[in-house]
Amino acid sequence: MKEIFVKGMTYGWNTSRGAYRTPEAVESLEKLKETGTEWIALSFFTYQNTFSSTDITFDYGYTMTDRDIEFAVKKAKELGMKVCLKPVVNSKDGLWRARITFPEDATGYWNKWFTSYTNFLVHYAELAEEFGCEMFCIGCEMIGTESRTEQWETVIEKVREVYHGPIIYNANHGKEEGVEWFDKVDIIGTSAYYPVAEKPGDSEETMMKNWEKVKGNLLKLHEKFNKPILFMEIGCRSAEGCATMPWDFEHTELPFSEEEQANFYSSVMKVFWDEPWFAGFFWWDWSTKLYSIEEAKTNTYFDIYGKKAEKVVKEWYAKQR
Repeated sequence: MKEIFVKGMTYGWNTSRGAYRTPEAVESLEKLKETGTEWIALSFFTYQNTFSSTDITFDYGYTMTDRDIEFAVKKAKELGMKVCLKPVVNSKDGLWRARITFPEDATGYWNKWFTSYTNFLVHYAELAEEFGCEMFCIGCEMIGTESRTEQWETVIEKVREVYHGPIIYNANHGKEEGVEWFDKVDIIGTSAYYPVAEKPGDSEETMMKNWEKVKGNLLKLHEKFNKPILFMEIGCRSAEGCATMPWDFEHTELPFSEEEQANFYSSVMKVFWDEPWFAGFFWWDWSTKLYSIEEAKTNTYFDIYGKKAEKVVKEWYAKQR
């Protein structure tokens, strides 16, 4: 596999069928291209009913259709961007997908779930091949399943039968060591929501110091498997204190702070950019329907459109590596 360095952004998460094919979504992709972004992670989800369901179903009223995905991939490619297709399974009962699991000795349940998950993945792997997607993500933060090494290896074999590009798995920050089958993927991915700030409004220097610790741990992971490492998800909201809990989306009462978000972006770019084993970023995230530029000074979500963090991305994505 030739070396990949991703200047990327997750696009269109938490939207339902048809959302990719709106004028607003096309305009949003065009604005994303203006940031220097070269890759999108096209990330969408379907559901299983509960954390312990064995069937993954297509929700005809919600889940992105194959036509939606084809439209978004073609539009991204027209704009000169590459695509990592990232299908995700969520639990309709509201529990985080990391909780999807069964008792260790419930072999029948595990087998049924992995059969359903394989069928789900292979469908999208076929689309990724047909649409020319440059990367395929086989799972996201599925912590409760990661110990099932043989079954995950079988999943990867089935995906490789139909998709011939590089494959990545998206672990979760601090849990990467729990994936013993990383030798079977091409790129190690992680959701890098590391709490690198020690207090609200913390300095970029403090964040850099803590990113250095993260880098040391990830270097060991790279040396163990000899695979490049990519931040499949990374980001924090533009709200005070969010760099102490970058994964947070619930504390909507926190006051706006684009400085803290920009420091989070800048600090990790400075620490990781030049590492030869590091494969880049898919920032979280860029919406299909952007707020107005005036609202950028009050929006406290992950989007960076019109915020200081967007300037950071433009500056770094203009660089060669």
